[in-house]
Amino acid sequence: MSPSPARPRFALRLTLCSALLGLCLGLNAPARAGSDEQFVAARDAFRAGDLNRLDRLAAELRDHELAPYVEYFQIRAQLEKADANTVAALNDFLARQDKTYIAEKLRGDWLRLLGKQQRWSEFEAEYPKISQADQDLACLSLQSRLARKDPKALDDALPLFRTLLEVPEPCNPVLDAVVAAQKVNSDDVWARIRRQFEINKLGAAWNTAQYLPVAQTPERKLWDQVTDKPLPFLVKLSGTSQRLQRELALLALQRVARNDPAMAAQRLDALESQLPPADRAWAWGQIGWQGAQRHYPEALDWYRRGSDLTPLSDEAQAWKVRAALRAQDWHLVRHAIEGMSPTQAADPSWTYWLGRAYKAAGRNDLAQPLFERIAGQPNFYGNLADDELGRPIKLPPQARPLSREELARVGDNLALRRALALFRANLRFEGTKEWSWALRGMDDRELLAAAEIARRSNIYDRAIAAADRTKNEHDYSLRYLSPFDEQVRPVARQQQLDDAWVYGLMRQESRFVTNARSSVGASGLMQLMPATARWVAKKIGLKDYDHGQVTNTDTNVLLGTSYMRMVMESLDNHPVLASAAYNAGPGRAQKWRAAKPIEGAIYAETIPFSETRDYVKKVMSNSVYYASLFNNGRPQSLKSRLGVVLPKGSGGENQPKPEDLP
Repeated sequence: MSPSPARPRFALRLTLCSALLGLCLGLNAPARAGSDEQFVAARDAFRAGDLNRLDRLAAELRDHELAPYVEYFQIRAQLEKADANTVAALNDFLARQDKTYIAEKLRGDWLRLLGKQQRWSEFEAEYPKISQADQDLACLSLQSRLARKDPKALDDALPLFRTLLEVPEPCNPVLDAVVAAQKVNSDDVWARIRRQFEINKLGAAWNTAQYLPVAQTPERKLWDQVTDKPLPFLVKLSGTSQRLQRELALLALQRVARNDPAMAAQRLDALESQLPPADRAWAWGQIGWQGAQRHYPEALDWYRRGSDLTPLSDEAQAWKVRAALRAQDWHLVRHAIEGMSPTQAADPSWTYWLGRAYKAAGRNDLAQPLFERIAGQPNFYGNLADDELGRPIKLPPQARPLSREELARVGDNLALRRALALFRANLRFEGTKEWSWALRGMDDRELLAAAEIARRSNIYDRAIAAADRTKNEHDYSLRYLSPFDEQVRPVARQQQLDDAWVYGLMRQESRFVTNARSSVGASGLMQLMPATARWVAKKIGLKDYDHGQVTNTDTNVLLGTSYMRMVMESLDNHPVLASAAYNAGPGRAQKWRAAKPIEGAIYAETIPFSETRDYVKKVMSNSVYYASLFNNGRPQSLKSRLGVVLPKGSGGENQPKPEDLP
């Protein structure tokens, strides 16, 4: 296909134009800003590759707030051919838009193209100007250094082999070079494969296996048996005398354990005498980990059958602690946390639980400093540490009111203005990127001003994002916004729900974005799934409901709070259980209860799904701050809110059953 006649004209204009916004496109167009609808159409034309239409729209948008984005579209569309005119236009744009998000984005695109074409001298001249290099750009930089035989490049690349388990394409040549230079051996390769199996990245593990010596490289057919039919593979296993046989047996055990830890334990019992101690330790650690996630009481015994010869991964070690918490074995909790790497042990979660373990042993002298270390942090563990220290959770002092001058100064921030324009055009993804760029380097007063500007613009999630970042001056009415008050709180009261918990959940679900939609189809303020919304609408007698109404604020709040009430009633009116149910389903929340009473904090800590575990902690911590805000700053206790989770069947027999709810 011959090129469109508009393309050479655009290239000519790129050469002749000065630094005027829009590169002199459409000189005969009327001088007006254009509309947001035209900007969205220009974005769509760029995506569709319709450069003639893009040029026409650019003429209409040359005075629009987002004109630099249109200019980016035009340059980016020509970038692949990278002729002299395009490069001149690119350099001119980068100079004029220096230190802006859109310049950073174009520079990243240009660096990726230079790397792809192995134009390393140009790449190295441009790379230092990037502010935030993604992993793929960092790997291209390493490729460039390897190409010029930088003696330190291989050493700097080596950590990637040990830590980067999901590899962007530009990183593959770097890993190839590390292996070719014999910076790693077969032990390192097998260790990487094991870690990739642990995170269920089997394709990546197969790619890693190609780095093995020929004698240890598995045939594809054998590999597929291990990954797809691990139990039959183990049954037919003829021996483990060779390294390849032994490693594949361990990987097969790991695969079996993911689905049936007890069966994996049986198979390991049969193989144990044929395995070196370090391999046995790794296998028992895998089985213990998977058993712990299923709350099997045998999990701790499986962990104990391993040893310290092979350190557990961070995930496996964390679940060893959680299994000990579930069993209320405080001695083992302490031992498992003390066995963590310093980096992992420093996490507030393990700082708190180690303090609890010391306290259970009567060592308050050791527990107190750990609680002090994280107390006051506005999160789940900081709240719990405050409780352990006998300090009710209070709102920090309110920052002094923002002046008109402060608001005006931040309102003039170019990136913030562009972000607001993108939100106005309903381009939330792009607006969020630009907003995050705008917040870089802001001090507390500027962050609070940005939060207030977002609040006034009804962009509540960005208001929270800005207010969340303050270090010394705080406004918790912005950090824990409660919009739609007249619609939410009366309905919560009608449902006999704690409005602080309702707001805590909404904040976590949608950050109050009314048209929020998740990747799995949940919609609105309370992120309702279509089937759940229909089911609740039918239960409460909401006539003529269709799913198009789900983003209507009144309808969404009515359906969401009605479901919260039904979930609460089915789960002993316990907010921790109900929060877990709202995210993962009532049946799962019920299943995760222990055989004996456990603290609400331990229930939350031992939720098997990482997303739900994080969700419940944040919802419950949110509710503490909302309760304080709604009650004139009255101090709160997270531990009392979390309470005790009773075993299944210990109460509420006349209430709806979790398994009957969607």
